[in-house]
Amino acid sequence: MGRQLAAAVLAVLLLVSGCSAQRPETPAPAFGDTDVMFLQMALEQVREGDQVAALTEQRAGSATLRALAAELRAQWREESATMQRWLLGWQRPLTADPSSGAHAGHGDLHMLRPSDIGELRAATGKAFDRTAVSLLLGHLGNCVETARMETAGGAYPPARALGETVTTRRRSQIQRLLQLAAQP
Repeated sequence: MGRQLAAAVLAVLLLVSGCSAQRPETPAPAFGDTDVMFLQMALEQVREGDQVAALTEQRAGSATLRALAAELRAQWREESATMQRWLLGWQRPLTADPSSGAHAGHGDLHMLRPSDIGELRAATGKAFDRTAVSLLLGHLGNCVETARMETAGGAYPPARALGETVTTRRRSQIQRLLQLAAQP
């Protein structure tokens, strides 16, 4: 009887331990270099673009242009919070090491220069609005290109989905800016 009891206890232990070992572990979603590059570049684009959008929101003569700048800033806050959360969760820096050439070969997208911001600050009236529209058009075009790199080569599905959202949003905003640019 002792052997039967020991065998029964062993069988129960094996069943219990087997059941707990069979629990599926949810692996952390995979991400790749393209995802990290997209997030780092997009955060830098948000930082740069927000300088133009903040001035535009405050000073544009066109109410439509001011509203578009406010919309951009709100979307950028939301998007950048998500991007930062992912990078920090992956234990990756929020910015690429500029000496490492991490973004070499990812296209030489025009970056806003201090002189661009200076030109915008110095402009007044309709010249301000034209300059803001021009800077935003170029900048949002870069945002679309960066997002398209993610949707084409990213490994992390939520980042690819964010890339698609960014592309859709920025293209819509580009169309609205082109309409503003076409006005006399």
